[in-house]
Formats: sequence, C-alpha cells, structure tokens
Amino acid sequence: MVVLNRIYTRTGDDGTTALGSGERRKKYDLRVSAYGTLDEVNAVLGLARLYTGTDRALDAVLARIQNDLFDVEADLCLAAKGPGGARMTITDAQVQWLEQQIDQFNADLAPLRSFILPGGSSTAAHLHLERRGHAGGAQIRQPPLGFSVRGRAARQRQGCVRRAVAAGSEPVTGTTP
Repeated sequence: MVVLNRIYTRTGDDGTTALGSGERRKKYDLRVSAYGTLDEVNAVLGLARLYTGTDRALDAVLARIQNDLFDVEADLCLAAKGPGGARMTITDAQVQWLEQQIDQFNADLAPLRSFILPGGSSTAAHLHLERRGHAGGAQIRQPPLGFSVRGRAARQRQGCVRRAVAAGSEPVTGTTP
C-alpha cells in the first residue's frame, strides 16, 4: 500500500518528474505524457460515476475500468520491472471481461446509424468526455518503449463507452458512419 503524507514534493520544479524507479524524466516525456493522459481519463470516469445514480451495474463496470487504468498507469510509471520482477500488466482475462461487458451493453441497442452528439444525460456527457480523453491517449505511442496505449483492450473499451452512451445521446442527423 502506498502511503502519501503530502501531495507535493517540489522536486518537479526543474521540469522533471520521477518514475516509479526514481529515474528522472522530462515532464513532456512520452511515458509521462501517456500516464498523465490516462490519469485524466480516469478522473473523468470518476466524474461520470457520480451520475450513474441507481445503476449499480454501470457504476461497478466503471469502477473496474478505473482500477485497470490505474494498473496501466503504474506500469507506465515503472521504466522496467519493479521489485522482484513484478509488473501490473493488463491480462487476457481483463480484456475478456471487458469484451463481455461491451457485448452486454450492446445487446439491447439498435445498430448505430449516425454519429452521436455528446449529451443526453449527465452520465452520457461525462462518458463522451472520457471517450475523447481516451482517444487522445491512444495517439500517444513510443515504439522504442515497447508500449502503445492503442491496443485491443483500449479500442474495445472506447467502443464500449461509445455504445453505452448511445441510448442517452442525440444522433447527428444527416450523417452516416
């Protein structure tokens, strides 16, 4: 368990930040940018959860996605494997769970016939904002690191959010996919 006695360190005043290993990186470093973007996505998911109301199932799905994103952020924070070779990686089981959730969300929805305007409900609007934040994170890639936010789970989760909010959003008339 991480214990934080204070939330500021002043060690980043020189334009650098520390990875989990203690290694210093520029704040504009792609790795730092990637986990910063995922942190923003996670924060917007937290906002969306405030509006799920009595939909406990949706809240539970969003909470689990938040935890999985936090694991990805932790992985990015470590330049190499952690103590004892440990890493918090996304597993095939997590991807399978997410795909099952997507299938459940999509089961009762009619196929999309137009683009969707963000809105419809507070939850839908926040999830649209999260989806956009995620799309920005998917554009951050650095092949030498061997990491890409753009992957099967990331694309599937983006589709889950897009379809999950479709029922509460307004379609854009006159457009087709």
